[in-house]
Amino acid sequence: MPRGMSERIWTAALVVIGDEILSGRTQDKNVAQIALWLNVQGIRLAEVRVVGDRTEAIVEAVNALRARNDYLFTTGGIGPTHDDITVDAIAAALGVGVVHHPQALAVLERYYAARGGLTEARMRMARVPEGASLIENRLSGAPGIRIGNIFIMAGVPHITAGMLDALTGTLEGGRPVVSRTLGCWVAESEVADLLREAERAHQGVAIGSYPFFREGRVGANFVIRATDPALAEHCAADLAERLAASGWPSVSGGI
Repeated sequence: MPRGMSERIWTAALVVIGDEILSGRTQDKNVAQIALWLNVQGIRLAEVRVVGDRTEAIVEAVNALRARNDYLFTTGGIGPTHDDITVDAIAAALGVGVVHHPQALAVLERYYAARGGLTEARMRMARVPEGASLIENRLSGAPGIRIGNIFIMAGVPHITAGMLDALTGTLEGGRPVVSRTLGCWVAESEVADLLREAERAHQGVAIGSYPFFREGRVGANFVIRATDPALAEHCAADLAERLAASGWPSVSGGI
């Protein structure tokens, strides 16, 4: 937890599931969109793990991450093919059986009525850990799944986005974090003490430093984060003054 942030911080973890991610055949886009969505709900994405299509890897990741976070999201592995094992693995992690959810079957039956009907493979997408509820999917019929503090989502980013939209406002969280950025042509090592002092002077603020090398010069962007917009603004103004006084003018919005 950043220094000074004493109010309740709600956290989530994400398990990205799929051999295609680990092999590099598919580039993951869900981490960024889930992190941004969570922030708007007042929840911080605290950790991400990428695992292959192996039951024991999914079980281990799910049990470790759900225990130390308020929420756990998974993406991938809930399609109609034999290697879509996420539902079975999460059921194993929770020690429950797998059942066909009647509402999911009805949704899929309607969706596939004019698309060749509900085959045995398509029925796999109605399988859920026993006791689960559904997350609406308006795009492709097959719903997401919620059980306890676990949210089982599609791997296809635009389908995941629709599921997140259906969940908006339904999760308990805190206040969203706001950020302000200052850019400066300076080596971060030269201003490390200055950054630390500025953060210490503003209770409830965290300052992150992100160095870069451009145009033959070193620089850094400093990101000020807080749940109170006024605090973030005040800290950014103070940091800009401190940098200028030390001979390093900054650029609001970053470089």
